[in-house]
Order: sequence, then C-alpha cells, then structure tokens
Amino acid sequence: MRIISGFYKGKKILEPNDIKTRPLKDLTKESIFNVIAHSNKIKVSLQESKVLDLFSGVGSFGIECLSRGVEEVTFVEKYSGVLPVLKKNLLNLNKVNNYKIIEKDIYGDSFFESFIDKFDIIFLDPPYKDDLNITLEKIKNAHLLNTDGIIILHRHKNQKDIFPKNFEVIENKKYGISKVIFINLLF
Repeated sequence: MRIISGFYKGKKILEPNDIKTRPLKDLTKESIFNVIAHSNKIKVSLQESKVLDLFSGVGSFGIECLSRGVEEVTFVEKYSGVLPVLKKNLLNLNKVNNYKIIEKDIYGDSFFESFIDKFDIIFLDPPYKDDLNITLEKIKNAHLLNTDGIIILHRHKNQKDIFPKNFEVIENKKYGISKVIFINLLF
C-alpha cells in the first residue's frame, strides 16, 4: 500500500501482520479523493479541512489526507496490535506535526463529548459487523461535523445500513467487496 498523491506520493505505508485490521485499498482510497474533488454534492475544500479518522488502523486514509495538504488529522485507534504501525507510519512522514493520535475506544460513554474541534470530514472504517447508528447519533449530538462537512463510511458491499434521521446519503460507490458511502448531516 502506498500514498497515492500529494507531498508523500509513492511513500510506502506499513501494514500489520494480523488479520484483524483491514487496511483501505489504494484503488478505494483514490476513488474517495476523486469523489471529494469532483462531486457537485460535496462542498468541502480538502486543503482547509480538519479530518477525524475513526478506527484509523494503519492510518492510510488520514495519511493520504496529510499528503494532500489538509489542515489537521485526528486519528482514533484503540487496538494495540495496530497502534505501533500507525505511529511508525506517521513518524516516517518526517516533520509532519499537524496530527493527533487518540488511543481510546469510541464506544465509551463520553468519547465524542470530549472533542473541542469540529470537523469537515469524518471517516469511519469500523469492523464490518458494527452497527453505526449509535455512532452517527453521537457524532450528531456532539456537533462534531461542520455545516458543509461530510461523513465517509467504508463498509462491506452487502452490509445493509439504515441511517438515522437527518443523515442523507449523497454518494454510494462499490469497489470489489466494499462500498463507500458519503453522507451529510441535515442541520
């Protein structure tokens, strides 16, 4: 897996040796950024964005965002089997300091309320079996998404997701065994 574009184009991203982590494939990642750049339905400017990368894993999505010049990325990961890989991938970027790593379980009761910042892009790549409704409701209730912000979900293509009230699907793309859903929050 490599960084596709930007300052660190071609730089290799390390992957874990276990099967519990499912890194985002390069083709899927490239497609996500093409949708962000070219969809008339998305009003986010990548270079001015604050990004929240939930279930970061090795950090491939957030690192690609850093390579493309976003303002800041907050990585959230709790799995000890992948945290050292995430940290090493970020250290390999040399002199990048516009990121934070939060080593917590997002399913904790007050996790979302602890944020001060609002985000322009929230990327969720949870285990496929996870039900996202509670997480999306917590994001909404904590007012984490800026008005023109988007939520990007990476899911298994056969996963049936029904989203809570006030969440609108604006793009839905399938890539191999996965799909990527772009959602905005109706304020």
